[in-house]
Amino acid sequence: MNTENKKREYIFDAEGQSLGRMASDIAMTLRGKNEPSFEPNVAPDVTVTINNASKVSLNDSQLKAEYKRYSGYPGGLRHESREHSIERLGFQIVWEKAVKGMLPNNRLRPIMMKNLIINE
Repeated sequence: MNTENKKREYIFDAEGQSLGRMASDIAMTLRGKNEPSFEPNVAPDVTVTINNASKVSLNDSQLKAEYKRYSGYPGGLRHESREHSIERLGFQIVWEKAVKGMLPNNRLRPIMMKNLIINE
């Protein structure tokens, strides 16, 4: 019986696709729920690559959506539109926030996020 885990690679093309639908498919793949050997306490040995990340379809209301972050100090709540984040940091930050928000908040999330490769 061969119980070796082989590293699997998945490639997603984001050209003309919806951000949320793609992010949910990518999160399911990073978590390993598309495999018959799914275990919730083990991060699978997969690599997910997103090609054409900058060609995702975003309408005006999606570009005006805001990201929030809080410093922990009084008056430390900061707002930034998605459009401004894209200008400042590129589309990688948008994909990382979308996929990270769809993964479970536990010790495996940083491990799964390291297996995400974004090509603009």
